[in-house]
Amino acid sequence: MRCAASLPLVLAALALPASASEAPAPDARRSQALVRMVRQDCGSCHGMRLTGGLGPALTAQALADRPLEMLTAVIYRGRPGTPMPGWQAMLSESEAQWIAQRLRTGFPEETR
Repeated sequence: MRCAASLPLVLAALALPASASEAPAPDARRSQALVRMVRQDCGSCHGMRLTGGLGPALTAQALADRPLEMLTAVIYRGRPGTPMPGWQAMLSESEAQWIAQRLRTGFPEETR
C-alpha cells in the first residue's frame, strides 16, 4: 500500500508545467538552423510569414492564449488526424519548447 499512497505525489510532480523555466537557447548555429526550419518547413503550410495558409497562423497574436505546453506538444508530437506532423525526429523536446516560446513572442526572421 505504500506505493499506492505515494502515487498522487508522483502524478502531481509529473503534472508540473514544463514552462516553469524557459527552455535553454540552442547554440548560435543550431538556433539559426531551427529558425530556417520553421521559416521554410513550417512556412510551407503555415505561410512563409507564418500568418496562415493550409495550417493556422503562428503569429504571437494568434498564439497568445495558447498554453506553452500545448504548443510544445504539437510541435514535438504533431496532431493526429491532421496534416500536422510531429517533428521529434528532427528536434529535441527542449528545442520544440524553445520554438514555441519564440512563436509566442514573435518568431525571428531567417538570417544567413
